[in-house]
Amino acid sequence: MKPLRKIINRYMNLVTLLLISFLTIVIGYVQIANTHQQAYSDATKTFQQIEQVLEQNEAELVEIREEYSRTCLYSAEAIAYLIQNKPSVLDSVDELKQIAVFMEVDEIHIFDKTGRIFAGTHPEYYDFTFDSGEQMMFFKPMLTDKSLKLVQDITPNTAEEKLMQYSALWSTDENFIVQVGMSPVNVMKASQKNELSYIFSLFRVNPEASYYAIDRTSGEIIGSTELDCLHENVEAIGLNLNDIASRQKGFHATVNGQKSFCVFKPVGSNYIGRILTNPVLYQWIMMNTIVLLLCLVIISVVLMRAVTGYMNRHVIDNIYHINEKLHAIAAGDLDEVIDIQSSTEFSKLSSDINRMKKSLLDNNRKMSYVLRKTNLYIGVYEYSTHTPQVRFTEYVPQILGLTPEKTERLSGDHRVFREFLSDLRSRPFADEANVFELDGRYIKIEEVSENDTVFGVLIDVTKDTLKRLHIEQERDYDLLTGLYNRRGLESFLVSRFRSPGELCESALVMIDADNLKVINDTYGHEGGDAYLKQLAGLLREFAPDRSIAARLGGDEFVLFLYRYPTREALSDAVTALEELQNNSRACLGDNLYVPLDFSFGCCPVEGRSDYQTLLKEADKKMYENKKSRKARRCGRS
Repeated sequence: MKPLRKIINRYMNLVTLLLISFLTIVIGYVQIANTHQQAYSDATKTFQQIEQVLEQNEAELVEIREEYSRTCLYSAEAIAYLIQNKPSVLDSVDELKQIAVFMEVDEIHIFDKTGRIFAGTHPEYYDFTFDSGEQMMFFKPMLTDKSLKLVQDITPNTAEEKLMQYSALWSTDENFIVQVGMSPVNVMKASQKNELSYIFSLFRVNPEASYYAIDRTSGEIIGSTELDCLHENVEAIGLNLNDIASRQKGFHATVNGQKSFCVFKPVGSNYIGRILTNPVLYQWIMMNTIVLLLCLVIISVVLMRAVTGYMNRHVIDNIYHINEKLHAIAAGDLDEVIDIQSSTEFSKLSSDINRMKKSLLDNNRKMSYVLRKTNLYIGVYEYSTHTPQVRFTEYVPQILGLTPEKTERLSGDHRVFREFLSDLRSRPFADEANVFELDGRYIKIEEVSENDTVFGVLIDVTKDTLKRLHIEQERDYDLLTGLYNRRGLESFLVSRFRSPGELCESALVMIDADNLKVINDTYGHEGGDAYLKQLAGLLREFAPDRSIAARLGGDEFVLFLYRYPTREALSDAVTALEELQNNSRACLGDNLYVPLDFSFGCCPVEGRSDYQTLLKEADKKMYENKKSRKARRCGRS
């Protein structure tokens, strides 16, 4: 057992360590959760800004495209007017080019009424028709509807696949079609502002973060701050479209060989994502945790020292003082008084202990008074393994038959007292729990142990035991032979057959005294009684350690053979009984001897527990034996 001071210190250290560990884990978990939340929040804010920029740029792009389309159409109208007023320019490529420079257009094409180019700034396109390519076919409806003024979206031209925006209309005299082509430089510049890679560069406040734009259908990376990844599939860098689609609060993945935290959001037909590597994401958590841990350790040590110091001074020392007083009381000094007033609890404890000590003294006096008023001799004893003294009431020496000198010796040393009781317990009274024989008397011992204290009761049960033995003798034993009667046999067999395995090799033997009627007729009933007593004595002495005998009534007996180690040993016993069957005599008095004849039938138990059936089988075999013996006697005669 360790001192309470060490136990408290150890407990405080353990609780402090567990508390610090728990708080460290909780704080670490909270920091990680907050870091994930902050990363998600930062990504969400960035995504919102990107969406706003995309919306603004898209609106600007739409406006520029509309303005560019109007300009392109106005230029076509102006050129048609110039050519119509000066038709000779159609014969000069140079003059048409001067008009194109003046009007700030890149191409001029003049179509005839059949839809064929016959003049323009690019002779290489002469003889192209509206059927010459998909881009040209856009204007074919003008051949049937001369009121049309068409502006084509920016598209690759037929000859060079060069991005151009074309507009076309009929001259006012409806003799030719003017088509103007303009390179969409301003539109392209505005479109570049909507490229995600360009936008990502505007929001890359944290250079450690990587941004990706991924096609939601194909998984192709269509924009990224990591230029090496452009046009790769997401799986090539370690991402998965299912995770991107279903885990929009953020998830961990190994991206480009580095464990990272990823946040993605669907924007239009794409996913926009922000990715931070774990070292960048968690770079401050370890430092914050260490600083916090040091603070917790300092606070815990200070609190632990303060609490344990107070506990030692105001609690432990007082407990030691109370223990010293209680030890003196347990040693027999019942005049000791406990008086500690350092706190309400200790004051109440002192008062309760003093009151309990007084109650104990009163109870001892009351118990002695009550026991003196009873007809039973009852003694009570108590001792603790920590003190040598044994306390007992005045009847204990009388019950145990102790002299004053022995009483003093036993009460002064509980070890000597225990040895005395152990010697008494070595003489148990059969079939009676906790009853032992002492010099012709019977003593019952009841004892309980709790912690290190032993409390016992001694009761002199001699009178009741002798009375019970007398009643049992009359109830369970045959008065003539002294053997068990039918009731006694039943009781014995019931108790033994509860555990058939403990019987080992065993057998039930039914025995019938032969010629009892002849003995009674010849020598009177006194002779018959003597004959039965002689048979009972023979059965009683047969294997006394391994058998019991009973008289069922009249000339019927039962012999129960049990606890034989082997079947051979049991068979030898049955053979010995056969020898007695054929070679025994009964003394009927005055040197009068007659053959002691009996028949028997033996039924081995062999693990069976229904002794009634076994007795019936043995009885049947006994009658067979009786008939056989009678037949042999008749044969001899």
